[in-house]
Amino acid sequence: MCGFPPPTDTVTARQPRGQERAITGNRQTGWAFADAFVAEDEALRWARDRAREAGLPSVSPGTGAALRMLAATADAKAVAEIGTGTGVSGIHLLHGMRPDGVLTTVDPEPERQQFARQAFRAAGFAGNRARFIPGRALDVLPRLADGGYDLVFCDGDRVESLEYLAESLRLLRPGGLVCFEGVFADGRTVDSGPQPVEVLRLRELLRAVRESQDLIPSLLPVGDGLLCAVKR
Repeated sequence: MCGFPPPTDTVTARQPRGQERAITGNRQTGWAFADAFVAEDEALRWARDRAREAGLPSVSPGTGAALRMLAATADAKAVAEIGTGTGVSGIHLLHGMRPDGVLTTVDPEPERQQFARQAFRAAGFAGNRARFIPGRALDVLPRLADGGYDLVFCDGDRVESLEYLAESLRLLRPGGLVCFEGVFADGRTVDSGPQPVEVLRLRELLRAVRESQDLIPSLLPVGDGLLCAVKR
């Protein structure tokens, strides 16, 4: 048993059928409104187009806005990102970071990072604001400094989520944030049917973060689910 609630909402399940549809519709409208609440600029749209052309997922506008706010709240000077993609999440993080902050972003595909470089430049960020490291995250992260980061954003291989968590706890200063993108897995995380390994790993990640004595967690319903936690 995974310990997570079934996909049916127990509150709405007790309502008459018509009322349940209304509540569901209102929620969907609210989520869509929240996701589009912060407008994105031309550089972000360009990065999204490159991701779409490459068949890559990118964080939703709502997730990006949340990352931007969290980076600003943490007054982040050093951020580590697992999964550069074409730069969508990186632009949001850089917008929230301090003007002298540096984003260290890791991706196994260097060509993706070239798109991100162009996107960061188009967004007005100087070249020294980002450090691009090509390679597999679990090979790169051990080389980064203990306690040297204010925020770690994980958008890599879901199968490696627990390993990312362990590395993040080492990398973060006390009071730093770790965030995981895509923890809903298109609704499969709470689906009671058989699931692939990556979804089972996400369930393990959710349990580990929720039960950790070293973390103060929150699960934000933006995009495909953003799991966040503050290191004590």
